[in-house]
Amino acid sequence: MQQTLQKDKWKFSPIPNIEESNFNKSLERFYDMGVSGLTRENIQNSLDGRLLGYDGPIVLKIETGTMHKRNIPGVDEVHARISQLEGRNAYTNETISHMKNKLNQEEVRYMSFEDINTRGLTGARNGQSGSKKDTWGIYAYNKGVHFEEDQAEVEVSRGGSHGVGKIASNAASDLHVMYFANCDAEGNQHLGGTVQLIEHVHENQAFRSTGYFTDIEHLGGNKSKFYPYENNFHNVFKKDTRGLKIVIPYLRQEYDDEKDIIRSICNSFFISILKNKLEVHVNGNVVNKDTILEYVRNQQYYNQEISEAKKEFTPLYLDTYLNTSPEEIVVSNGHKDFRFQLYFRYDERIPKGRVAVVRTIGMKIEDFTVKSNATKPFNAVLIGGHDEDAYLKSLENESHTRLSKDHFSDAHLKRRATRFINNLSKEIAKVIDEAVKENNPTDGLMDTKDLLYVVETQFKKDLEKSMGTVKINQGQSLVKSSTTPSSKEKRDKGEGKKKVSQKEGPKKKRKPLKRQKNESETSGMEEQKERYSTHPDIVERILVGDREMLQFDFSNSKEIKGASTCDIALSIIDGMGVEYKDEFRIQNSYVDIVDVHSGSICSYRKNVIQGVQIKNGIVQLQLNLRNAFNRSLKFGYYVEV
Repeated sequence: MQQTLQKDKWKFSPIPNIEESNFNKSLERFYDMGVSGLTRENIQNSLDGRLLGYDGPIVLKIETGTMHKRNIPGVDEVHARISQLEGRNAYTNETISHMKNKLNQEEVRYMSFEDINTRGLTGARNGQSGSKKDTWGIYAYNKGVHFEEDQAEVEVSRGGSHGVGKIASNAASDLHVMYFANCDAEGNQHLGGTVQLIEHVHENQAFRSTGYFTDIEHLGGNKSKFYPYENNFHNVFKKDTRGLKIVIPYLRQEYDDEKDIIRSICNSFFISILKNKLEVHVNGNVVNKDTILEYVRNQQYYNQEISEAKKEFTPLYLDTYLNTSPEEIVVSNGHKDFRFQLYFRYDERIPKGRVAVVRTIGMKIEDFTVKSNATKPFNAVLIGGHDEDAYLKSLENESHTRLSKDHFSDAHLKRRATRFINNLSKEIAKVIDEAVKENNPTDGLMDTKDLLYVVETQFKKDLEKSMGTVKINQGQSLVKSSTTPSSKEKRDKGEGKKKVSQKEGPKKKRKPLKRQKNESETSGMEEQKERYSTHPDIVERILVGDREMLQFDFSNSKEIKGASTCDIALSIIDGMGVEYKDEFRIQNSYVDIVDVHSGSICSYRKNVIQGVQIKNGIVQLQLNLRNAFNRSLKFGYYVEV
């Protein structure tokens, strides 16, 4: 066994038998994050390794390219083990099949990350020493271990804390393999690596899932110690200046997109770059404090329409950070107050409000959603100081992409984390509310609540008396009202007992339907539609939070029967009952309108919602409100078929 271990470039620890048949779950988590998770982890590691006392930027060179598989150290050994892997569930079988399909590639895509102006890893010559000062041993051979700086202030500012981010590079490889080349302060150059498989049998011996690209020294008995290889390998793996270089062969196709790489850098580290703490070269494209705006304001990288900023908010964040003055907000976790600088911007064009929560290292943790304010038109950047940074670091999940309470096992710490995250929402919500009030001032100082109630109540009574039926054009009936006061009075007096069937129709001779022409129609160029006014009885309207729900019941309307779609037109009715048919503009009050039956966004023209589905005589709409929406508005509705 010793001879086998010594001749192999890759070392796996032998075990009595296989007990775990699953891949490391962190692989899937980081794979789901794609190139964004990969660049975030490796850039964060480089920023953490900054030369102490150095004020200039960390330089990171990211390259993608192609190499022959024969130039990948020990790759045949990895192939041999993968070819013998056996899955015991659907997921592992699928993953193993994918890995085996990549074994016959002769030309292999790769990505590398090389940092400059960093310390690199220390103590490589000591190998698997177990010393906290030998960072090579921690990085190369320990999973879930995070090196801690001697200086508390430096440690707080570091991005890493969970010790699992190293596996992000394995997740980016089709074979779950990665290498790291190191050059230390003395110029010592070494190469290491890891591969993440499952527990497996090789040459009649069971092995653990993780393999290490390393040499080994046997100390007698069952004891041994890992030592790194001197770096005399292919030029792709060469690192001859102080720092670290990560090489990922068999790069997944999903990661191999230069624009995605540049976007992910700007998304997570725009503050670091603007503060000249970081400079990144991607295949020769330089992203630094002088050029970042050229990428962020380039249509090829980011959509420049503010109204379309629903998933990526980096262009908004940069404008907010560069063009607004910060205000201080205080957020408590019930035990301690934390003071943050909030860069805040209110703009009615913004469809979704988000807050970039940023560590002092310059790394964005998440696009924070303020409770009950997700669709408010604002954008913000939040940055704290030393104490705030330390607490945010403790709240990060293992992938550094979200503030979370879930990883705390201590009940007191979990409650504090929950309180902090909730209070963060509350404090930012206060700023949002102030901005809404400032940008949507109330006209005058009169308290009109009682007056409006009286006018509205009287208006409803008058409307019901005058509109016992739904009026269509010149008096035709659409739906009869069975609950109007006039009908009840007739029943009380014993009048009108004789029913008039629908077949008989009204005794009064009515004029034929006369079509009303809509303003938007052209002379014969568009399909003409009949327009009908709707009685309040068939309309249900509810305002809930930042949404309005509308339902029209046309099930008893023979004029609408057979129609599968219709248009809905809105008119404004003031407090005195005066109707303004053409003054309302949908885009000024609603972000969008959803047809509940189809689930699609409705198109509209001025005050007309178009192409709404009718299902079993029912129309249902969800209207998402803008902040400027006047909740006191009263509407009249028309249906066009």
